[in-house]
Amino acid sequence: MNILLALEKEIVSFPGLGWKFNIDNVAITIGGLKLYWYGVLIGAAVALCIFLGLKQCRKFGITPDLLTDYCLFTIPMAFIGARLYYVFCEWGEYYVKGDIGATLGNIINFRGGGLAIYGGVLGAIFAIFLMSKIRKVPMSTMVDFAMVYIPLGQAIGRWGNFFNQEAFGTTTNLPWGMKSTEIARYLAQNCPELDSEMPVHPTFFYESVCTLITFFVLLAVRKNSKRPWTTTSVYFILYGIARFFIEGLRTDSLYIGNTNLRISQVLSLGLIVVGIFLLLMARSLDWKKKPIPERFIKADQRMQEEARRKKEERLREYEEDEDVEDRVERLAKSSFSLEDEEEESDEEESSDDEEKEDLLEDASDDEEDVSDVSDDDEDEEEIDG
Repeated sequence: MNILLALEKEIVSFPGLGWKFNIDNVAITIGGLKLYWYGVLIGAAVALCIFLGLKQCRKFGITPDLLTDYCLFTIPMAFIGARLYYVFCEWGEYYVKGDIGATLGNIINFRGGGLAIYGGVLGAIFAIFLMSKIRKVPMSTMVDFAMVYIPLGQAIGRWGNFFNQEAFGTTTNLPWGMKSTEIARYLAQNCPELDSEMPVHPTFFYESVCTLITFFVLLAVRKNSKRPWTTTSVYFILYGIARFFIEGLRTDSLYIGNTNLRISQVLSLGLIVVGIFLLLMARSLDWKKKPIPERFIKADQRMQEEARRKKEERLREYEEDEDVEDRVERLAKSSFSLEDEEEESDEEESSDDEEKEDLLEDASDDEEDVSDVSDDDEDEEEIDG
């Protein structure tokens, strides 16, 4: 479904839960330029995935520089693939007969919406294939490492559908069904067989939860897998199963021609089959994981050593270039603090001595009082005698 640019502010309610939200699909307005939550969330998802990948890549024998090279090529190709996939499936919305310029303008107008995750995955895999051939790196190693972050990006990006009030399902009586004016309008126009006043399945939320769970499963699989393509196969199977059932609930599915076959459901079944096939082949043929070439590891080690050396040099230069006055001031502060500590200790010792003297004086006074009392008693005894 295209991004609803005219939606902006909208009240979304969950009647069964008693929740209401006043949402706005515009995240930021700079001058006359509006940045929509859909784009902001996708950008945030990509940034987070790259950050996590760079933090973890060395644990799996991949250097940050090599991963950065792949990202610079793969991410644009993923967006292009997602766009072309959607345009191909909805060609009638973009084609202007006899006007190639207008058709191309519609295709490259990303702000008008229209991205499909399956196209993005295919575009990313194709880009990794090309980069692996160019850099002579095992494709399975890079795909298995990167595939973990795709469901995390999906889990975040799906919330853009919530702000746009799209990618929802059919009507439901479940307590978490949601309603809004935009949903009612869409159902009235495109799904006349459904009651537009009823709540609908928040299918974007279902997919967000499923992909987030898939992300954590893939983290464990990637850590413990012994054969290539294992992590990728598990993603294909898990996401294929989840998307097949979720797609069956949606009201905005893309269909194959004039048939009742939903494209995403067909591709989901294909992913499941491919995933199972790869697992069986890896096991039966005993495929082995291939590390990236040693030249990348050595280059990364040299870069780390050079970075440490430069850091040490900067530290030495700082110490050598330190102004004499600054050094004297620093030493004076340190000596001043020592003198203060000594004075405080002396004062404490003197106060302790004074307390001891006072105690001794009090004790001697008590003794004198006792002796005086005893003398008085002896005098009284003599008089009595």
